[in-house]
Amino acid sequence: MTELFISIRTVILYFIILIAMRLMGKRQMVQLQPYELVIAIMIAEIAVLPIGNLNIPLTHSFYPIAILAVLEILISALSLKSEKVRTLIAGRPTIVIENGHIRENVLRKLRYNLDELMGQLRNSGYSDVNDVEFAVLETSGEISVIPRSQSRPVSPKDLKIPTEYEGLTVPLVLDGVIKFENLELCGLSYNWIASEVKASGLNDITDVFYAGLNTQGQLHIQAKEAKE
Repeated sequence: MTELFISIRTVILYFIILIAMRLMGKRQMVQLQPYELVIAIMIAEIAVLPIGNLNIPLTHSFYPIAILAVLEILISALSLKSEKVRTLIAGRPTIVIENGHIRENVLRKLRYNLDELMGQLRNSGYSDVNDVEFAVLETSGEISVIPRSQSRPVSPKDLKIPTEYEGLTVPLVLDGVIKFENLELCGLSYNWIASEVKASGLNDITDVFYAGLNTQGQLHIQAKEAKE
């Protein structure tokens, strides 16, 4: 019975935390501001207590998690409206490389070492500091790299090559399931997608792993792979 109670409490707390995180908004872990990371860690720690100790009521976790979620929402709202609050809570972006020169004193103040800096530069596709015009340490801890004009990838605009609008490819079938709302958005019907699937050599829509329609009207269909 103990294992059953632990399982039930774990499932309940999972959904409580999931709801709380959803209310706090969408953000990748790498993009969390310091106050958001603190709240996420605190919620995780609070949730663990009643799972391991059945003598602690679940409500002892509900209230703190709810308070932390509300606190995060309030701080986020204040940060949106006030630059002073935003600066106080999250800090400011800092230039760490300027015109190919690493600002050593700035790195010392930030307690940010060269290995971390070079790793972030390599992740951005630049291994040579001389190729970097500016590198900015964002409040999330990521490095934004602005390369020198001569080190930037050549684009169609640079070569004065005309391009067409690409837009977004609309998924019509995902793992054998038709996205009827997307079909309606494109002004298409079930009969149309079914006939296209037949024309591609597949027997049924359930044989389609992915089908997407781009803005040029081209339909890409990928069949499901045979199960091993």
